[in-house]
Amino acid sequence: MADEELLLNVTTDPNFPVFHRNQRVRRQAQGRGSKNPGKTKRKLLETSAIVPLPSKPTNKSNLAVKRKKNSEPPQDEQSPPKKWNTGRSGEKEETRSMAPVKTSSLFRNNPELPEIHSQPVSTLKEKVFTTDSFSELDVHPHLVSTLNKVLNVSSMTSIQKKTIPVLLSGNDALVRSQTGSGKTLAYAIPLVQSLQAIQPKIQRSDGPCAVVLVPTRELALQSFEAIQKLLKPFTWIVPGILMGGEKRKSEKARLRKGINILVTTPGRLLDHIKHTKSISFRRVQWFIIDEADRLLDLGFEKDVAAILNALNATQEKRQNVLLSATLTDGVSRLAGISLREPVNIQVTEAHVGEPTSEAGANEEVVCQGNAERDSDGYSIPEQLQQLIVLVPSKLRLVTLSAFILQKCKFEGPQKMMIFFSSCEAVEFHNNLFTKVLTTHTAGGEAKPSPHEVQFLRLHGNMEQEARTKVFTEFSQSKAGVLLCTDVAARGLDLPQVTWIVQYSAPPSPAEYVHRVGRTARIGSCGNALLFLTPSEVEYAELLASRQIRVSEIKLESIMSALTVEQRKGKAPGHKSQLPASQAAREQATALQTQYENYVHSTKETLLQAKTALQSYIRAYATYPSDLKHIFYVKNLHLGHAAKSFGLRDAPQRLGGKLGVPRKRKPERSGLTGKATYKMRLTRMLQSEYASGLGPTLSSVRKQRKHQRLGVSEQLT
Repeated sequence: MADEELLLNVTTDPNFPVFHRNQRVRRQAQGRGSKNPGKTKRKLLETSAIVPLPSKPTNKSNLAVKRKKNSEPPQDEQSPPKKWNTGRSGEKEETRSMAPVKTSSLFRNNPELPEIHSQPVSTLKEKVFTTDSFSELDVHPHLVSTLNKVLNVSSMTSIQKKTIPVLLSGNDALVRSQTGSGKTLAYAIPLVQSLQAIQPKIQRSDGPCAVVLVPTRELALQSFEAIQKLLKPFTWIVPGILMGGEKRKSEKARLRKGINILVTTPGRLLDHIKHTKSISFRRVQWFIIDEADRLLDLGFEKDVAAILNALNATQEKRQNVLLSATLTDGVSRLAGISLREPVNIQVTEAHVGEPTSEAGANEEVVCQGNAERDSDGYSIPEQLQQLIVLVPSKLRLVTLSAFILQKCKFEGPQKMMIFFSSCEAVEFHNNLFTKVLTTHTAGGEAKPSPHEVQFLRLHGNMEQEARTKVFTEFSQSKAGVLLCTDVAARGLDLPQVTWIVQYSAPPSPAEYVHRVGRTARIGSCGNALLFLTPSEVEYAELLASRQIRVSEIKLESIMSALTVEQRKGKAPGHKSQLPASQAAREQATALQTQYENYVHSTKETLLQAKTALQSYIRAYATYPSDLKHIFYVKNLHLGHAAKSFGLRDAPQRLGGKLGVPRKRKPERSGLTGKATYKMRLTRMLQSEYASGLGPTLSSVRKQRKHQRLGVSEQLT
């Protein structure tokens, strides 16, 4: 063949001229439209996929090196950063980083943090303790002994000193006092004293003699346990509890046997009133509503009215007590329909810095009808330190993590409660913190942290058995972090809680008071921290207008806790080359990357993060109208908010149901609008006048068309 004598002129010199058969490639080599054709020509030579064959004088070692370089597999996108060689002699090597995933910087494009101008606030003070002993009261000696030995209390609080004599005298009362002041014992002691004094002694078969209405299941458990301890000397009085989540069958059995002091939630009691025949209120002498404002906030106003109607139908003469930490219009309306000539009891002192009246600071007022509203301010324990931190949306997650590590890991074991706006957010953060914060990576493997932080969760979507277990475990523990919703914001007496963190701002100042009231109880010290974004800074002014004094803590002081673990591994005299702020930023970025890697590791965790973000945005849109100028949902940057949930991008379809594939829209035909309208009109006329037995008009037209084609084929 002619090709056998074909000679190939192969050279390795890059400056040797190249001849192209393809006219298009030749134009590219000549650099059409390029300012430097020679540069384009060299670039084509370098990026060519054809490896030039070595000539005979070429050294074999150089050939082996070149083959080795070309035999290396291409680098994967997930591989660590490597140096890439351009292959051109006499030039510097170009280094580029191949990051596994593109993530936006935490510290870029964040809004500026405004300054909070602290103004002098005249707070409301309330004296908690008195020097008076329970033995000075006209109560049974066994009851006093139980208070001293079982409950370990000997002196009364101010609200107990004012309330107990009024209730022992048989009057109705509207009791208003700050959280953690001992309101439960203020009504429980007179209740037990009056029931044990009844002669002849009450029996179990008499049924309920007292009904205690509380808003939440956890508060029902707590009140039931307190009354049960007071009843230890009086065994013939039987307490009982009714609440949602329990079996109705077992509750009906207990009602048939008899319960003298009934502690219940409104929904479950109303359910038994409608469906349980064995429940009777003919012997009821006490009706107590605890945390009345929370009952109304949860929408139980109609249920309470129905319960009052059931009580009035059988026994109108009874003693009524209404207790609340805040006094709102709804509470005043409820007091108007449930109380008769009540005594208004409160121990709030005059404003700090203002002279008190000659009658004294602590004074009980007898009022008929509506009482004073809470528009002037709220009473908060003096030993409670209240702080605010302004955090951009992107930094919320790492800032909360740094604060948890600082208080519960580096400063020693503490008990902390963190309030979220939704149940989904509680579940997501509980799983996230449990997987990331309680372990540390060493050699690529996750190992338990030497100072492990215990995380618990509590919200309304949990089963009752799990809620009771968590409530008991956190109450008895000496350290831990409880992630919860507002279900734990009212009335719960959780001992030794040192920090209250409000990750989402409460919907009202009254709710703020109840949240921070879980700490600094009965004279103990406590701390509270509120997270706000730069657009929500006016909320601090709103709190100041309600006599709530807050101080600002800088974001940098919290973020610096992330460098503590890094400094522990250094020598005592070692100094970091980076500034403290830069080191904290690097640690925050590394922690955020761990969160994002966990969130995007599986479809389940990714869906949980998206659902939590969706619930957060929905809760943000439900703030009251008077706070819309502060919490406006359109001010939220969805991408930055998604970052605080470990998401790299803001998910789409936040208004729909996540995790469900979207239905495809039917493909539109190529018909114009007029043709489509004519077809719809034809179908309407056909369905209107047709018998329904024959084929449709379109099928008739198709049949006629096929018949015509068949006839034409036969003719041809």
